[in-house]
Amino acid sequence: MSWEILHIPGKPPSSLEHSTVNVVAATIEPKLANTLVRQLNQICPLEDLRHVKRVRRINSEGKVGLSVILCISRENENILEVIPSDVLEVVNTYQLRPFIAKVAKYAAMSKEEWEEQCKLWPTSYHPPNNLDGVSGFSVEESQSICNYMKIAIQLTRLSNPGDKVVNAAVIVDSSSSEIIAKATDQTGLPPTSLLKICSNHLTVAGEAHSASSMAEENRDLNGGLENDSNNGPAKRLKTDKLEDRGRLGEEACSSDSSSEAMRPYLCTGFDIYLVWEPCTMCAMALVHQRIRRVFYASPNPNGGALDSVHRLHGEKSLNHHYSVYRILIPENALHELCFNEPCNNSSPQQQM
Repeated sequence: MSWEILHIPGKPPSSLEHSTVNVVAATIEPKLANTLVRQLNQICPLEDLRHVKRVRRINSEGKVGLSVILCISRENENILEVIPSDVLEVVNTYQLRPFIAKVAKYAAMSKEEWEEQCKLWPTSYHPPNNLDGVSGFSVEESQSICNYMKIAIQLTRLSNPGDKVVNAAVIVDSSSSEIIAKATDQTGLPPTSLLKICSNHLTVAGEAHSASSMAEENRDLNGGLENDSNNGPAKRLKTDKLEDRGRLGEEACSSDSSSEAMRPYLCTGFDIYLVWEPCTMCAMALVHQRIRRVFYASPNPNGGALDSVHRLHGEKSLNHHYSVYRILIPENALHELCFNEPCNNSSPQQQM
């Protein structure tokens, strides 16, 4: 068994048993399809079933035929009684034989759900185009993702007192393959003022550390923050005319230099790798920090906010949405990472 990256959609797949609706359909000759569809779309549009295709291809006795949806039905009623008069006129004109069929009531949220829906009646499926990796990762991307998760898992050994279950987080800028911040479970250790508040929620601590470090660096370099209106929704912050503070190296930025160091607003565009599925508080912190993608390895059955108990990232009312993935790790590989392999924090591109 190999590592697998599983996308977690914002809404769980609905059971077709409780999410179907009855429609009145009829078998038609293929040559009549265009004419009938135009008429039916005018006199009886399927406003609540836009995801359902009006025509279905069927194979009967070696012959290809078509079925068309006439109108929506209601249970326990005579077919002819539920057909509107103008639709009934079409039925009589073309001598159609209506029958009841079941179709999916809601649009599919995943490819797997769409495939199940099409077993009843064909539907349309439009994958989310604003979520990275939903349509699959390249081999190189998959290797990098798995290696960053390896780093997170290996970090748990640094703060694991015995067999206690601990968590770890790695924040990554995938555009540059740079690890921005790493954090491990601080429970049981002397907490700092920040970690004392977030001792059991290292996601918040890790993000706050990352964001605070960036903000401090920007203040030291620029004496303040300036919004870059050209970047619009990205909300990127820039520092202008960097001065040498002694900690940037031997070369100082000249006052007439046109180069500008770009830093994102909080964690915009960054990915986070967590050993455990975050709780609701940590998952909401990821929203506030503008995380781009969340990867986790182990589910949290008692309080997981991204699949096990809730799916916070599917709430439409949120002002930011990230994509979520669970990394399925073979048991033998997980054991080796936790107990045998040395921790190697070099660039993931050089691992595996």
